[in-house]
Amino acid sequence: MKLTSITSNAVATAADAVVVGVWADGQLTTAASAVDQATGGLLSKLIECKEITGKALEVVTVYPSTGMSAPLVAVVGLGDKAKLNRQIAHRAAGAAALSLAKKPREKVAFFLDEQWAADLAENAVAGALVGCVGQDLYRKEKKVYPFGELLWSGQPAALSAGRILGEAMNLTRRLVNEPPQDIYPETFAQKVVEVAAACGMEVEVWDQARLEQERCGSLLAVAKGSSRPARLVIMSYLGGPKGAPPLALVGKGVTFDSGGLSLKPTDSMLTMKCDMAGAATVLGAMQAIAQLKLPVNVLGLVGLVENMTGPAAMKLGDVLHARNGRTIEVHNTDAEGRLVLADVLAVAVDRGACKIIDLATLTGACCVALGLEVAGLMTNNEEWSESVYQASLLSGEPLWKLPMFAEYGEQIRSEVADIKNVGEGRWGGAITAAKFLEEFVDGRPWVHLDIAGPAFAEKGKSWVSAGASGRFVQTLLETVRQHR
Repeated sequence: MKLTSITSNAVATAADAVVVGVWADGQLTTAASAVDQATGGLLSKLIECKEITGKALEVVTVYPSTGMSAPLVAVVGLGDKAKLNRQIAHRAAGAAALSLAKKPREKVAFFLDEQWAADLAENAVAGALVGCVGQDLYRKEKKVYPFGELLWSGQPAALSAGRILGEAMNLTRRLVNEPPQDIYPETFAQKVVEVAAACGMEVEVWDQARLEQERCGSLLAVAKGSSRPARLVIMSYLGGPKGAPPLALVGKGVTFDSGGLSLKPTDSMLTMKCDMAGAATVLGAMQAIAQLKLPVNVLGLVGLVENMTGPAAMKLGDVLHARNGRTIEVHNTDAEGRLVLADVLAVAVDRGACKIIDLATLTGACCVALGLEVAGLMTNNEEWSESVYQASLLSGEPLWKLPMFAEYGEQIRSEVADIKNVGEGRWGGAITAAKFLEEFVDGRPWVHLDIAGPAFAEKGKSWVSAGASGRFVQTLLETVRQHR
């Protein structure tokens, strides 16, 4: 999609549609006021009769009979002016874009940025780019049509940064929305290589032989039931001081999860192409970090497997040998993501990571605890977790902290091996999974984000289509931006 900065006003711009904003008290933005004057007070009349309220994310489509170069005006509510933040800016632009993308449009012009702060403008641009892209990748008749060209009136610098953020989120969304026949460990790894080459990152791809050589027995065990060989990919972006220890972003990349021999029921398996959303989020964030040329050293590591039921599949009672020397007794083959992450986290430690964030669609238990809109945050370091949490608040991507008391760690002790891959029964499953991962970070400051709920939505929102959400790309980006 072409993205163009413009300087013309909303009245004179030749486009299929223009987008303007209205505040909740009925106050018109500068662009909306110009439209109102050109159309003989049309917007004021609609506000007076409460057809337009300015309520956040409300979109009202208006067809002026005269006065405008564009035949259609989308008026989006911006809510209370004093409460405008990144989330509202992003979602308001996304709601307007999604509303207009229900049919093909060659040019759509946005007039929302009235010298907003750069972060608000960036988020609005990103929201518009995300809003007009859907999950209907293979439908002959689309439900959402990306614009041929998105015109944006505002700050060119914010436009550039917003494009980078929006494209990173759409990269993540596209990978998660692709079917598992097309996205599997080898093809995901190839996509990483392509992205790295395009934005100047170094990349290593570990194949089956290298994984065996590197003693990644826990990750390899998950892949044994599939005809698709595993991969571990390491991206390196070195924008900081030479020799400074890197941050590490680690993603779970189970490209399809059948549950293994602990087989999932059909309804639970249907959306399991999304079980690589953690890895896709890391790739999106790394692309944005590299394109923005942030002054930080960052590693992005993703473990890529399919969890299937082939004749060599791991069995309950198997004992796995992880890279860091821990032995793991398998009590449930559907608790596989933590087995993948165990070895990838150990690689991050061995590569000298000073701080680590991992992301994973790890547990249904986290959805039970927090619902589908909020991700769980678990940590071994309060200062590091506060940095990530504050980045999530700024980004409008909600997290909630769950406790990591030592008692939860006792639940994963095995009588046969060092640890087992599930806790005792159903209770506290998101936390016992995190306690398992903690065994592999060697005491480094570490944050685990369980994104099982927010990563993929079966129903869309007013600002984004159903399917992959692209959430937490921005939280990772903001965390890295603030790291010193």
